[in-house]
Amino acid sequence: MNILFSLAMAMAFGLLLSRAMKLLHLPNVTGFLIAGLLIGPYCLRLFPSQSLEEVGAITTVALGFIAFSIGGEFKLSHIKQIGSKAISITMFQALMATLLVDVTLYLFGFPLPVVLTLGAIATATAPAATLMVVRQYKAKGPVTSTLLPVVAMDDAVGLVVFAISLALAQAFGSGQALSLKTTLVDHLVEIVLSLAVGLALGALVAIVTRFFQSRSNKLCVCIAAVLLGVALSEMWDLSSLLLCMSIGAAFVNLKSESETAVILEQCDRWTPPLFMLFFVISGAELDLAVIPTVGLLGVLYLLARSLGKYFGAYLGSTLVKAHPHIRRYLGITLLPQAGVAIGMAQVVIGALPDYGPSIRAVVLCATLVYELVGPLLTKWALTRAGEILPAPKARKASGLAAK
Repeated sequence: MNILFSLAMAMAFGLLLSRAMKLLHLPNVTGFLIAGLLIGPYCLRLFPSQSLEEVGAITTVALGFIAFSIGGEFKLSHIKQIGSKAISITMFQALMATLLVDVTLYLFGFPLPVVLTLGAIATATAPAATLMVVRQYKAKGPVTSTLLPVVAMDDAVGLVVFAISLALAQAFGSGQALSLKTTLVDHLVEIVLSLAVGLALGALVAIVTRFFQSRSNKLCVCIAAVLLGVALSEMWDLSSLLLCMSIGAAFVNLKSESETAVILEQCDRWTPPLFMLFFVISGAELDLAVIPTVGLLGVLYLLARSLGKYFGAYLGSTLVKAHPHIRRYLGITLLPQAGVAIGMAQVVIGALPDYGPSIRAVVLCATLVYELVGPLLTKWALTRAGEILPAPKARKASGLAAK
């Protein structure tokens, strides 16, 4: 089938389902994922498997811009205000999810390589779904302010945990000797280089934008930087998420707040179609046939990870004496899981061929559940925290702002 036709169908169904979600007072992300399920190769086949293979660059670039947008939230003045608290909460919720999944699966007798890898994958949180909900409803408040840096830093913690756990899983699965270099050093080098290259590109963007006056040219510079960052990450085997996040972080901290606000606003206006395609394509890639194959392993993973995220965030927030709303609701907003987790599962396919297919099936099933339910729970939590205004109040507030 023609790839352009498939993309057109993806956007058409995405728009149609987003309208339906608005009538139902549900997040757009949910509609996009449902649209993908409908048009994908496992339902209407308007977006067949061959077309999915041809649009890999779209999802890769979309993740780059998602990471860039999150990096734009890393203003040093803001990080200094909540920095130590956000770091502590990030560590607690990520490691608690890993610990609870590891212990639960081990007690139920699953193979150690499966236990270790799924425990590491449990750390990953989907920044895209969370960011879309925050943007759509213009959420503001202590929970949102803590959520964005926690979700962003969560990937860094997750990559380190995954690197160590996968190396251990390979050793236990094959009986090979453990090596400090392959277990820790190589992956720490990858993370440090990703951050360093991203910071360098972000500094370059801050310098180059001085020579352009029009907003459109400055936007082009940012787009080129993200595309370059994604390309370099693939060429040098670096983390595109960490690299592009560093570009955004360096850029917002080296330019004035008024100037970066304008450019980031331009990016926000340019990226919605890209993000829509990303979520629709992600939905199309979810195979409903994997659900019956995951069984007890999938159920335990879903429950243990959800409890780990919630109670990890609650414990971390309590220890740093965070706002009561953060203690109650932050953990609920950390449930969505998608791109990073699926990427980890793909790595496991090659690293652990004996266990990879079952691990991938569990992750895909969890992604389906989390990405459909997660945005709804995020909206509910932020609404309960008073950071999403009900529709009538939101319209009234925007009207007063306009006056």
